[in-house]
Amino acid sequence: MKQIRISDVTMKQTGSDISLSFREKIELSKLLDRLGVTVIELEPLVQAKIDALRIKSVAAAVKNSIVAVPVALDPENVRLTWNALKEAKKARLQVCAPVSSVQMEYLFHKKPDAMVKAICQTIADCCALCSDVEFVADDATRSDPAFLYEVVSAAIEAGAKTITVCDTAGAMLPNEFTAFIRELYAGVPSLKDVCLGISCSDNLSMADSCAFGAVRYGAGEIKAASYRLNMVSLPNVAKVLAAKGDFYNATCSVRTTEMKRIVSQIARMCQTGRKKSSPFWGGVQDDNAGLYLTGHDDLGAVMKVALHLGYDLSEEDGAKVYEAFRAIAQKKEKVSARELDAIVASAAMQVPPTYIMESYVVTSGNTISATAHLKLHKHGKVLEGVSIGDGPIDAAFLAVEQITGQHYELDDFQIQAVTEGREAMGQTVVKLRANGKVYSGRGISTDIVGAGIHAYINALNKIVYEEDNV
Repeated sequence: MKQIRISDVTMKQTGSDISLSFREKIELSKLLDRLGVTVIELEPLVQAKIDALRIKSVAAAVKNSIVAVPVALDPENVRLTWNALKEAKKARLQVCAPVSSVQMEYLFHKKPDAMVKAICQTIADCCALCSDVEFVADDATRSDPAFLYEVVSAAIEAGAKTITVCDTAGAMLPNEFTAFIRELYAGVPSLKDVCLGISCSDNLSMADSCAFGAVRYGAGEIKAASYRLNMVSLPNVAKVLAAKGDFYNATCSVRTTEMKRIVSQIARMCQTGRKKSSPFWGGVQDDNAGLYLTGHDDLGAVMKVALHLGYDLSEEDGAKVYEAFRAIAQKKEKVSARELDAIVASAAMQVPPTYIMESYVVTSGNTISATAHLKLHKHGKVLEGVSIGDGPIDAAFLAVEQITGQHYELDDFQIQAVTEGREAMGQTVVKLRANGKVYSGRGISTDIVGAGIHAYINALNKIVYEEDNV
């Protein structure tokens, strides 16, 4: 019986109406891993520092599934993506490119020959780093058949182990899609030597039927969503294969006994209704885009900009903000108004600190678990903690718990970029639950791990302060 690979695309396909926090993405990947999906697909790496940490953390959390990340047709993006993904136990690089003339010319501004060349070069670059490389042919059903056969043949020759064809428009009926699959096998003889994957949009409510038609005629991998999106339904695929596997001579690794519970958990995550916005959204408007500070600016200049942003800070809070600003300004040529807004939010109006971070060292790699070594000050004493975790953030938080001797439920963890570019600042929001209440802490740094630790300690200090002053 043929084993059909199920590739979950929920995290990659969530749109503007669904915003998953950093923590939720980690939890979602763990749930999908437990469910038994073959592949977990992630969003591409766009903002190097932010996205690399997200990919590394998911890679560390997933124990059995393949973790797949798409790459751009650019060698630098391939390198950066692989550096983030290489710690995964099972890693896959995806080369995604349109193969219809309308998308090639009007979105990518490439002629067919140039597109084939770019695809093959990128596949070769990926194969030099990763043993599992997939070529995803976007809008394949609207491609010229001769060109589609050419580019698929070239992708296989370049080293792709999986070829996925997409009915991006979702315009085909099941009989049309199965005919398309049969003709593809006939037009590309070498396709039988690799795994054929399919991806179908559900514009006509026919995606599931198209997928099963493709399975009957040779497809070995289905892109599906565990949450209701405009494509093949993972729960439906798993249930049909469990009930009608003999008819299709096919099965899959999804654990149907756990599916209802896990899919319900995923639905609760995705039904938050939250929009993708910064925790500091509304604090700094676009008319401040040209407003910035440098390391040469003194306390008075920083306070003037803070007042312009709407913060009337006390002398004590002003000193804290200026100290945090100086630490950032040493690493950047300019500190923008949006960045100063985040600094104020993370440094000012905090409770008297019980714990102060002195230093941290976090290591990770593809052959070792993530390890964190932290030193914190408490009432003049230096306390140290060393811990191993699923990724650098988890290891750092566990080290803090080791030092304090307290465990608090991590209610939320958000990580975003304040600005763009190589020196982009990252901001984190950590929410800890204690005594039935949620305590929020914020951190900001050019180092995302450091920002996360600062945010955790800020929240921790609020808990300790309240417990000591009840």
